[in-house]
Amino acid sequence: MAKAYRWLLPHPLLTILLAVVWTLLQNEISAGMVVFGIILGIIIPWGTAAWWPDTPQAFHPTRLIRYILIVLWDIMVANVEVAWIVLTKPNAKLRPAWIVVPLDLRQPEAITMLAGTITLTPGTVSADLSDEGHSLLVHVLHTEDPEAVRDDIKHRYERRLKEIFA
Repeated sequence: MAKAYRWLLPHPLLTILLAVVWTLLQNEISAGMVVFGIILGIIIPWGTAAWWPDTPQAFHPTRLIRYILIVLWDIMVANVEVAWIVLTKPNAKLRPAWIVVPLDLRQPEAITMLAGTITLTPGTVSADLSDEGHSLLVHVLHTEDPEAVRDDIKHRYERRLKEIFA
């Protein structure tokens, strides 16, 4: 039975999310906008289903919630830190760095989440993934110790993503 609806709703949670987001983006909620949101929520996942990767076999949503909370906290802290750096350090005293982060992750979804997390956190940007997918190149706005930044990324984010996708 579960596979019977998959041809119409290949990603049911995305369908719901798109319908809710569309409805919330409107200035006022009306039946027409809700129906149109549902239509978009069905058409967009259905039309793009061929390009979606397979669902990860092992996935732990409760660990994902903890990960999201940690990332949100880190984004808030990094915003304050970057603002402080910009306001107090002249450009000549900034110490930007390129850091190669070796990856233990192998699932494309997990690597994408790690790269996105790094880029979402102010002061860091994921710049490149090696051809083999074994390392990530990260640019840091300011650091005294590039190895500590690398170790922090591996411990704070990659370790948790390995647990989520294990």
